[in-house]
Amino acid sequence: MTTNLTTVPAGRQAGGHHAHRRRIVAALAITTTIGYGTLYYAYAVLLHPIAATLGASATAVTGALTASVLAGALMAIPVGRWLDHHGGRALMTTGSVTATVLLIAWSQVQTVWQLYAVMIGIGITGAMVLYEPAFAVIVTWFTPERRATALLAVTIVAGFASTIFMPLTGFLDAHLGWRGTLLVLAAIHGAVTVPLHALTIRKPPAPPAAFSAPPNRQDNRQRTSVARTAMREARFWILAGTFTAHGAATSTMTVHIVGYLASRGHPATFAASVAGLLGVLSVTGRLVLTAARRRLAVTTIVAAVFATQALAVLTMPALAGTPIGAIVTVTGFGLGFGIASLATPALLADRYGTTAYATIAGRLAACVTIAKATAPLVAATVLAHEDYDVLLGVVASACFLAAIGMLIKRGSRTPNLRQPRGAGLTGQVADRSG
Repeated sequence: MTTNLTTVPAGRQAGGHHAHRRRIVAALAITTTIGYGTLYYAYAVLLHPIAATLGASATAVTGALTASVLAGALMAIPVGRWLDHHGGRALMTTGSVTATVLLIAWSQVQTVWQLYAVMIGIGITGAMVLYEPAFAVIVTWFTPERRATALLAVTIVAGFASTIFMPLTGFLDAHLGWRGTLLVLAAIHGAVTVPLHALTIRKPPAPPAAFSAPPNRQDNRQRTSVARTAMREARFWILAGTFTAHGAATSTMTVHIVGYLASRGHPATFAASVAGLLGVLSVTGRLVLTAARRRLAVTTIVAAVFATQALAVLTMPALAGTPIGAIVTVTGFGLGFGIASLATPALLADRYGTTAYATIAGRLAACVTIAKATAPLVAATVLAHEDYDVLLGVVASACFLAAIGMLIKRGSRTPNLRQPRGAGLTGQVADRSG
């Protein structure tokens, strides 16, 4: 079944709007970097110090991160709908303010249940300020020809989140303790992300009168129709399964890589620094995808990277016991660490257009985020009864399955049709800033 879509990006070429598009990309690149660094990556470094202070097991503390990511998964669908209807300004500004307050509250928790409550709140606010809303804003402001470059710019900068914030968190923890570390991270988050979201994110310029948008009711009907069509496609669910398997693998490694390297005899500071390479390598993978897609299909490139990750994980038991071996294997895995975040909007926008992009992306993100939430907790449970080699085998298998899923062809591409001149514009998402 196909649905007529429209992506006519009229009325966005005025000189002042070019400058503001650049400011939006720069602002979102900075805010997503800080958001991921403070709300997600810091947790892997602080997990064991928090567990020791609260007198809880690593599994119990890992469960708080699971609850956080699950809360974000549940928020992905309503956030997507909000973005399609109202835009990102109010949503992202509110999320930034709330996340800053929650980081301060996190630094003051005294019990495991308080930790869970705070992390659930952080998960909810994360869904309001990280990649999905940022991508929806970019899809609104940029034409298809420039959209890929804008997405790449944001993901390249944000790819350094782990590289910057994991070592920084480790350094701060060594000197201030985990409570003082979180207060510093809260100050950074609030001072930067709140003003950038409030002052930079706004609705794109209105299209010319000849292309005036249809009534909101018609807009809503078309968005609903496009989203329902996507949900009935086998290809959508294959993509969902593919990215779900890969998300489970990457989240497991993100949370447990420091502990694994420490178990192989490496100092904690070395383990955290090597884990920080994941961010640098995620940038490399995104650049490879962008350069190679001129000659190869996106699905082929992503499948090859996923397979490389699987091979890297399989070799860790043999190689990661030495510093060089640890760096080499983490490098192999890190090449695909952030590639899904760039491939997903490209695949969805190409297949389904932009009319209901945020809604469709939110539903896909919900599936992937649930996997990211539960995988580290399941991994911690496995580690309580088995050794790391078993866990690495499961992670490698998930990467192989993701590579296979990316290559499965099912169904033809949904047409992305342009309306005749004067028929109206409906290929815009998130075009009304809060």
